[in-house]
Amino acid sequence: MSARKSSNKPATKAKQANSMWGGRFAAGPAAIMTEINASIRFDKRLYRQDIAGSIAHCRMLVKQGLISAADGKKIIAGLETILREIEAGKLKIDLALEDIHMHVEARLKELIGEPAGRLHTARSRNDQVATDFRLWVRDAIDRIDAGLRDLQEKLLARAEEYAATVMPGFTHLQAAQPVTFGHHLLAYVEMVGRDRGRLKDARERLNESPLGAAALAGTSLPIDRESTARALGFRAPMANSLDAVSDRDYALEFLSAAAICAVHLSRLAEEIVIWTSAQFRFITLSDAFTTGSSIMPQKRNPDAAELVRGKVGRIIGDLNALLITMKGLPMTYGKDMQEDKEPTFDAVDNLELCIAATAGMIADLKANADRMHAAAGEGYTTATDLADWCVRKLNMPFRNAHHVAGRIVRLAEQQDKPLEALSLKEMQSVEPRITKEIFAVLGVDNSVKSRVSYGGTAPANVKKQIARWRKLLAKDGKHAR
Repeated sequence: MSARKSSNKPATKAKQANSMWGGRFAAGPAAIMTEINASIRFDKRLYRQDIAGSIAHCRMLVKQGLISAADGKKIIAGLETILREIEAGKLKIDLALEDIHMHVEARLKELIGEPAGRLHTARSRNDQVATDFRLWVRDAIDRIDAGLRDLQEKLLARAEEYAATVMPGFTHLQAAQPVTFGHHLLAYVEMVGRDRGRLKDARERLNESPLGAAALAGTSLPIDRESTARALGFRAPMANSLDAVSDRDYALEFLSAAAICAVHLSRLAEEIVIWTSAQFRFITLSDAFTTGSSIMPQKRNPDAAELVRGKVGRIIGDLNALLITMKGLPMTYGKDMQEDKEPTFDAVDNLELCIAATAGMIADLKANADRMHAAAGEGYTTATDLADWCVRKLNMPFRNAHHVAGRIVRLAEQQDKPLEALSLKEMQSVEPRITKEIFAVLGVDNSVKSRVSYGGTAPANVKKQIARWRKLLAKDGKHAR
């Protein structure tokens, strides 16, 4: 249990009624109420968005004649001063002021006096926080998208370097068919492209402004919600005031996209862990992304990859936490919704870290091409090529060809030979119509070169896909899809 002593007596700073709440409360809250109610420790991150929203709101109030131009000028100058102070690390935390919105408003009053009280005209903390949080999530999406784009570029660079490097492709983590390392890396480029597409879709849907919805019912004052939406870069104001203050779909959708993206990063991290093991030795990572052992001097542990893999659990947990928070809430705003920020902040922090670490590992890794090539031939991975040849050259139904190839594999296993080391006579003992042309398709290099169908692993295909992706990335500038 915490050693913190709590009391039901009013908090020291809040012995008088909180001035932000008005005259309804004659006394301040109990200390434990102050502790549980305050969100400033984490929502202070929203200060830029809060000040931007307040400036846009202030300018609209002046334009609509709801406050004077002189007061508007003082308010905006004060807000700009507060922004500079916070960025200089001068924000003084006071739990009695609860959140970043009250901290900004209280400091504004200290700076400019009575005009500060006019800023909250036609606005509630409900639409204020909804606006701030949307802006913050939108900014986070843009940063994450930039990080994912960088990861794609690094994957493309390595895919080009290893476009013809042969490795085993796996199903069930068993050697299946030869592929190229470049083709394998391109699979992650595609996955990240879908991640970016989901984030783009989420950004589009969140890009409506709640500002002006007030507490839940709108306002009787003649505000211009379209102008504040435009000023903040929103596509439009939200059409329903109840929905505007109660909706957290945008955070849930972002967290869902973040969780899927994190799973993709985890899968790549797991492969890096496998590939760097002594049993595989497909790649090496430098000292920059590995650590040693406290007792075993030979160890080079892929800790960066393991931590990427490990952090994914908390990102998935962040999504689950907010889903559970939202599932039972009636319209419109409940204090429960204060719990929306910490999981979202946590997911963003960890996803950005995982993306950067993954991009760093991809840029750092070196492929052991000889080891990959040798492993690609283990486990009779060209057996399907043998079956395909029988279909193509002998007009054999694939099921029959599959049976023939299986018998030849068993023959090779009995002699502990690779398929290409069997003699023509030995193969003909299984299927007399096989000719010496069969040797042109056996061997891992021949196998990968033959996989020329769209989406296949042939080095020529890999180079075309790299060119396609580079064109996409150059064209869109921001979003891959």
